[in-house]
Amino acid sequence: MNVQRISAIFEKDIKDFMKNMMLLTMPLIPVVLALIYDRMGTEEFPLTLLYLIVGVTFSAVTSSTMMTMMAEENEKKTLRGLILSPASFVDIIIGKSLVTGLITLVSLVVSLMILGIDPFLNTIPISGLILQFLFFLFLGIGIGLFSKSIASTSVYLMPVMFLFGFTPMVGQLGFSEDGIVMTIFDTFPVMQAIEAHENSSWAPIGIITLWVAAAALFMFICFKRTVTDD
Repeated sequence: MNVQRISAIFEKDIKDFMKNMMLLTMPLIPVVLALIYDRMGTEEFPLTLLYLIVGVTFSAVTSSTMMTMMAEENEKKTLRGLILSPASFVDIIIGKSLVTGLITLVSLVVSLMILGIDPFLNTIPISGLILQFLFFLFLGIGIGLFSKSIASTSVYLMPVMFLFGFTPMVGQLGFSEDGIVMTIFDTFPVMQAIEAHENSSWAPIGIITLWVAAAALFMFICFKRTVTDD
């Protein structure tokens, strides 16, 4: 791991981020959503709603930013040059993740402060947030490496948002609590984070860790595919 190379990648990406209007507007989505819910005048928001904001932030900001940045490198044919440069895989991932992490942190903190951040100021919820960030980050990187253009990322972003980001809303669609659909969705990262939060249990955190490992494996496979792609 080379700090200078990571810093150079970070500086380049932060400049690219500031020039991209689509990326600049994505962090506003959870903030605006939080403001809308705050206007309802509820004194205490349910945990499901708070985690909906979390899911929206990680999918619309974390995954979306990484997808777009990696796909843009692919489209401009600069990603392969970056991969073949002296910078290692770890240098590239950390350098690009710093920009996304910073933007995600600001968007998430602002959104939760609007609705009430106190429920998250404990070890288990914070651990869940960190693992969810890593899951959406790795997923976004993998899809971005897989995508050939920025336009194609929108096709992949929608399933990521609805399957993983908006998971807390699935229960509002009328599915049976004991049905196969809810059983499957209950194993998803955001739902496991809610369970860990509600029950102060580390078991769901372990399941989220498995999701992170699967996303990391997906990212690595996509990276190797990019390296060997002629």
